[in-house]
Amino acid sequence: MLSIPRQPVRAGTSGLSAVPVATVISMSRTVRPRKRCALVVSAAMLSMLGALATAIAAALPLPASGAPPPEAAGADPAALVHPLDGTGTGPVSPGTVGQFPGADVPFGMIQWSPDTSPNAAQAGGGYSYGDSEINGFSLTHLSGTGCPSYQDLPILPTEGAITSPATTVAGFSHQNERASPGLYQVVLGEQAPISVSLAVTTRTGISSFAFPPGTESNILFKVADSINPVTAAKVRVVGHDEVEGQVSSGQFCGTGTPYTLHFVALFDRAFSSAGSWSNAGTSPGTTTCTGTSCGSYVTFDTTKDRNVLMKVGISFVSTRDAMQNLVSEDPGWSLPRISTQAHNRWNALLRRIAVHGGAAAQQHIFYTALYHSLLFPNVVSDVSGRYEGSDGKVHTAGGREVYANFSEWDIYRSEVQLESLLDPHAVGDMVQSLLDDAQQTGWLPKWAIVGGDESQMNGDSADPIIADALAMGVHNFDAGLALKYMVKGATQNESAHGLEIERQYLSQYLSQHYVNAASLDLTSIDYSIGGSVTLEYAIDDFSIARVATAEHDPSLASAMSRRAANWEYEFNPATGSTQARGADGSFPPGDAFEASQLEPGGQLGFEEGNAAQYTWSVPQDLGALASLVGGDVAATNKLEAFMSSLNASRDSPEEWSGNEPDEWAPWEFDYFGAPDQTQRFVRAIADSEYADAPVDEPGNDDLGALSSWYVWAALGLFPVTPGEANLVLASPLFPSVTITLPDGRRLVETAPGASPSRPYVHALTVSGLTRPSAGTPACASTGRSTIHSGTWDVPWLPASALRAGGTLRYTLSARPDPTWGSSPGASPPSFGADQLPAVGFSLPSGATTVTAGQPKSITIGMASAGDQATTVRWQAVPDPGGMAVTPSSGTLTVAPANCTSTAPASESLSIAAPVTATGSASLRLNLSTTGGLTLPPIVLDVEVQP
Repeated sequence: MLSIPRQPVRAGTSGLSAVPVATVISMSRTVRPRKRCALVVSAAMLSMLGALATAIAAALPLPASGAPPPEAAGADPAALVHPLDGTGTGPVSPGTVGQFPGADVPFGMIQWSPDTSPNAAQAGGGYSYGDSEINGFSLTHLSGTGCPSYQDLPILPTEGAITSPATTVAGFSHQNERASPGLYQVVLGEQAPISVSLAVTTRTGISSFAFPPGTESNILFKVADSINPVTAAKVRVVGHDEVEGQVSSGQFCGTGTPYTLHFVALFDRAFSSAGSWSNAGTSPGTTTCTGTSCGSYVTFDTTKDRNVLMKVGISFVSTRDAMQNLVSEDPGWSLPRISTQAHNRWNALLRRIAVHGGAAAQQHIFYTALYHSLLFPNVVSDVSGRYEGSDGKVHTAGGREVYANFSEWDIYRSEVQLESLLDPHAVGDMVQSLLDDAQQTGWLPKWAIVGGDESQMNGDSADPIIADALAMGVHNFDAGLALKYMVKGATQNESAHGLEIERQYLSQYLSQHYVNAASLDLTSIDYSIGGSVTLEYAIDDFSIARVATAEHDPSLASAMSRRAANWEYEFNPATGSTQARGADGSFPPGDAFEASQLEPGGQLGFEEGNAAQYTWSVPQDLGALASLVGGDVAATNKLEAFMSSLNASRDSPEEWSGNEPDEWAPWEFDYFGAPDQTQRFVRAIADSEYADAPVDEPGNDDLGALSSWYVWAALGLFPVTPGEANLVLASPLFPSVTITLPDGRRLVETAPGASPSRPYVHALTVSGLTRPSAGTPACASTGRSTIHSGTWDVPWLPASALRAGGTLRYTLSARPDPTWGSSPGASPPSFGADQLPAVGFSLPSGATTVTAGQPKSITIGMASAGDQATTVRWQAVPDPGGMAVTPSSGTLTVAPANCTSTAPASESLSIAAPVTATGSASLRLNLSTTGGLTLPPIVLDVEVQP
């Protein structure tokens, strides 16, 4: 469909200039008992209406056109949101931020937004800021996805004779376009302009179309023009004021199950004629159409009355449910009323974080990011409670909403926690919706979409989503049932479920503690995922352990906590990074990042990233990561070098702030005794990679994931560890922040003089909270700060801060203070009780070459991951080809980690291949502690030369 040339709207005969959207006003007049209509006043008429028109137009909740007073942010934060931000394309692949500017309410079913041409498919959200034509205003969208989705039922007003309606587009200009939460307005065309206003409720929308005077004012229903392939479509004109129909589409990212969207459209006045079209051509007077190319149109005589109001209701169950949704949510005909209601709903959520001070642009960025964080997942059940389940059957939810569109791998790091903080009841319903999917199909979904599981990305990210919600205080879901299905997915191979596999390569993971590097993502794009999926499964297992603890199952919690240490199988102390092991257990030779290993999806073994970027994906035990890198100082230096570029893409070994795996990285300095570097780099990313502009973020927003990262960054707080509600600290961007907690208590931050150039904390006092006791450091170094009574000298807040509230008073500076929050034991908690105490390595790493009959010296070593001395036994596995290892066994004792440096224990070995040997061999050393705990093996591929 997208390859077909689209025609511009045929110009009418009127010479009217474009009608500014600010001149749209509502006036009452009697038509029929159930209908009202609106009057749209042209620019020429404004001279007669004067101040009256201006006053009424100003009553519409439009976005601020100028800079509001910074102190006004708490009064009407919705007015600070710029929905057009995020509709552009940035310089770093994949480039598109992918947000849509149309009308929506928090977690709403309907997203009524323009789809632009010709770049709607590339835009993700259907709107590309660089486009100058609109294909239609479709009713369903996702925001910031890497694949096109939904964009069902584009509706387009036109003027003039109907020709090629399926490919008709309308020109527009950003000068005649306004967007605010719950309201979108634009003028289409120039010679015969049509003013469009859209406003929405959860499941319905209302629109106002102001046509030039004429007898051929049309509204096109492009029923079969969803962005993805349409498998069925049907439309019917009912009487003289109604159109209803349905469209079946799906195949998001080329996978997943289909869905059917049903709609009913009502008009406030009778149309003069109607017709339909298909591939066979246009059929005036035909009131029905069925097929994969059909559409319908209605025509109005606007000679005397230029204005047409239309309401639309949608449902994923039936046309009858769509009508019931419409009658229930919007029984009247007032677009201003619906717009105001949506605006007020947004303010009710946005006001829960009130920021004051700072520059106007900073407030716009903040509230726009918060707005984008609260769009998804979205409601898919009707007012009756009916919804289409993942089993393809219609179910009824009693007393709660049902949600879909969970970009799970993207949102578990920061978005679920933010939504839980602001709307815990909705998040409880969201989690229960995931459990509905599990009960209907037998398994938790990986990417829950309407009617099924798109099964995108690696990992089993429903686990941390559930654990995050529970940790953040969400309790209105069945936690016991959740734990049951979490354990099932982690212990049973999924079968007979089509393309949907909850844990791919589970047998490998369970038997060898890692997934082979070259293993392909079976249900998504063909990326190799062995290294990244191993890290994800370890996080997922940790999440199960946290839920098991909450559900009072210590045995299960301990078992899953031990599995959470499987990330250590992917850490190579020889390179100081995570790497993906091959099928024989060896690491690839050379540095952790090798350009020769790059594939279209990233580095071999890593989905959408590389080894350097995934090294920091150990949020459950960053203390052990620091120890294995070589201690806090070494970890700080390594991470600082990694941050030399802040948005490097998947093909470079630096920070890629435009993708989710690196969301944690800038916050991890807090764990390494260098919180001033967290303050530095969090602020640097927030300032350089986010803007009040069409390109407002560093990458795909992925249904609010990057937006939510920015919100936390501006607050100077972040929930690093999945399944835990502890918050690590940077510093607030605004001088005053008030977070209203679900029970009405408040968490307040005051930071006099806060600004982009003053990110560094010199002092912090906290009232209303008890300072956590200094933990036993995983290292023993000389202290770099002194604890003073009454001060808060740790760079994190305990979970109690989100229950009890409190007040944080910062002293900020433009100069770093390396002493604040850096004393031993001040770091945020790491959860390494069941960690593997040491990890082995070889030098050279991964592979080496020997000459047959000539011995070669190599070095093996052990790096400490914890705070206890560990003795490790090693044993060479006999090589079938006769390679000799001298000595063939031994022990190594590693000292406990210390903050300054962690020196590994090492030993030299001699390896020799027989004189007659040629080809490839493999040296494997099995490792275990003296207590019998198996450790990751050392494996070295050996190429024997004559």
